[in-house]
Parts: sequence; C-alpha cells; structure tokens
Amino acid sequence: MDNKKMLVAAVSAMNKSYSPYSKFKVGAALLCKNGKIYTGCNIENASYSETICAERVALFEAVKNGEREFESICIVGSKNGKILNFCYPCGACRQVLSEFCYGSLKVLLFNGNEFKTIALDDLLPNSFGGEYL
Repeated sequence: MDNKKMLVAAVSAMNKSYSPYSKFKVGAALLCKNGKIYTGCNIENASYSETICAERVALFEAVKNGEREFESICIVGSKNGKILNFCYPCGACRQVLSEFCYGSLKVLLFNGNEFKTIALDDLLPNSFGGEYL
C-alpha cells in the first residue's frame, strides 16, 4: 500500500476529530491484510479519562466489521491545523494494538515533511498478552 494513500486517509480522519479541549487532532488509518482501510479520530470528553484515541477508534471499527489481520497503521496529529511532529501512539493504544496486531505491525508516522516507519514491537517490547492469563 502506498504511504501517501494511508496518509490521505489518516488526515481525512484527523479533520473529523472532536478535540475542543486540547485542540490536538489525531487521525489514524489502519490497513488490513485484505487491503481495506479503517479510520479513526480522537474523540475528547470533558471527563478526560473518557477520551478515546484515533488508533483505538480505527482498530475497534475494523474488529467490529470482522477484521482480525492487520498490516500497518498510519498516525498523524496536528495542533492548530499544523502537522509538526511525529505522533506516536500512547501506551494504551500500543497495548490495545498488540492484542490484535502483534509486533510485526508497521506503524507509519508523518511529521509534515517525511515518513517514519517503526515496528510495534519496537514501540512496545515484551508486551503483555493473553498467553499470560
């Protein structure tokens, strides 16, 4: 899959973000092994702990639709409409992604000028999984 196609989907999702408190918009595009792309945006809540991240919205939408095999996720974030830095997934998102995507998932980041790709295993080494239960 072309990085630019993933970026376009992530930016489109980012523009739908509901982030009136932080003003930090995040979009994610999750690529399934079958070629389908599911997107998500961050959705804030006045009770901050009830906020949900773009990565989990995209993953939950994919899982809701029966998807279980994933290839990559593109994540982009902006403050005041400008993409300035790489937007890494938070710890909660890393853990949730590891439940379905395992360490081989490619995490594609964009800072406004260039792409960076990193494996989920490198972001969350020695993750906790169902095998420990």
